[in-house]
Amino acid sequence: MNLVDSGLWPWILAACAVAFVTKLAGYAVPARWLQSPRMGQVAACMTVALLTALTVMNTFASGMALVLDARLASLVVAAVALWLRAPFLLVVVLGAAAAALVRWLV
Repeated sequence: MNLVDSGLWPWILAACAVAFVTKLAGYAVPARWLQSPRMGQVAACMTVALLTALTVMNTFASGMALVLDARLASLVVAAVALWLRAPFLLVVVLGAAAAALVRWLV
């Protein structure tokens, strides 16, 4: 795809402008709003929600379709390992091993 002919540049520049204005607006927020305990809780919840959405999207999406494949098995095994408070390296190894096993079996 040719970026010059596709008309994509105005959208890229608009996205850059929105990102810049959003960052600039962050400086206008009073410091006492950011230091309140409620704002800390909101920020923590948003972080977890964004990471969850990213994980679910990368687990179940393949292009425009939803799929159930080895990634789901890997996620389940990793979640159980995390629930059992396994070390992070072991969680990664178990998740990768589960995905490899499911791909080998299917």
